Amino acid sequence: MTIPLLSYPLTSQNQRVEGFERPGDEYLPRYVLDTPSTGAEVDAAIAAAYRQVFSEQQTISAHRKPILESQLRNNLISMRGFIQGLVLSDSFRRLNYEANNNYRFVELCFQRLLGRPTYDRQEQLAWSIVLASRGLVGFVEALLYGKEYEENFGEFCVPYQRRRILPQRDRGNLPVARMARYDRQSLDPQGANRMWLVGNAAIDRSADLYRNVIFFVPSAAVAALVATLILVTAP
Repeated sequence: MTIPLLSYPLTSQNQRVEGFERPGDEYLPRYVLDTPSTGAEVDAAIAAAYRQVFSEQQTISAHRKPILESQLRNNLISMRGFIQGLVLSDSFRRLNYEANNNYRFVELCFQRLLGRPTYDRQEQLAWSIVLASRGLVGFVEALLYGKEYEENFGEFCVPYQRRRILPQRDRGNLPVARMARYDRQSLDPQGANRMWLVGNAAIDRSADLYRNVIFFVPSAAVAALVATLILVTAP
């Protein structure tokens, strides 16, 4: 028996408010494959799906899934099925699921699949319970086949960050594709010997460690040489 999704309040975020601004150059294009498309249009949609799911830091040729791409091109799966295949791939599991705790992974999936951040800690807790009780496959299916995904993206649209640009601000929110996949809690185990956290910033201390090694090795060598000379010249 699976644990039902816990209830949590819906806070007012940008994507829950209708906008009256006119889309401009700062708005990313929407990729929808609900009609017969050309090869170039399918290629553009596939590239957008990779950027959305893997982010810019993880979009490399080694993470491409030729079988999924072929199925999408031949209309054997929809764009939602293609997104599901990418999220359940070994590359995504290794880079995101295994590298983070459940709370951070829930936040990443909401950003990349639903196009918005989590409302608060209560929503992260509720969906982390879904992840723990149903597993990765059940969690991904609950997101992709849920009401929110269906209303905003449906079967054929590539997910995108909703309402990133705000007309009353000089700058919009940071694009999801440029956000790091690690949080402060996950950063330390990844580089405990070379990264220090100061406030919200991570400072690389590998250079200090390298200088200490350079100083210590010659000093130890000189000390060993002196000890050897003393032993040799001793009567």
